[in-house]
Amino acid sequence: MARFLLLWEMDTTKLPDDPKERIAAWTMSMNMVKSELKSGKLKDWGMFPGELAGYGIREGTEVDIAIATGRYGPAIKYKTHPVLSVSQTDEVLKALSQA
Repeated sequence: MARFLLLWEMDTTKLPDDPKERIAAWTMSMNMVKSELKSGKLKDWGMFPGELAGYGIREGTEVDIAIATGRYGPAIKYKTHPVLSVSQTDEVLKALSQA
């Protein structure tokens, strides 16, 4: 199964102006993250200190990733990067050495 690095950033223009509503929206998102970590759908998640941005690691197809990231819109924007495992990188090196 493919693995993806998701770099996320909060779009503050999409957040409520009222502080209580903003905290409620952020709490709802964090509860979704915790649930996905517990279920194993999300492999890792973190926030960069001092930023409203961070990363996630997720496995699946491109469609799975599109669905999962779409659930956090429109307040969260993503940059998505497929990543190779160690064994996949070894396959690349082996193929390159035979070329």
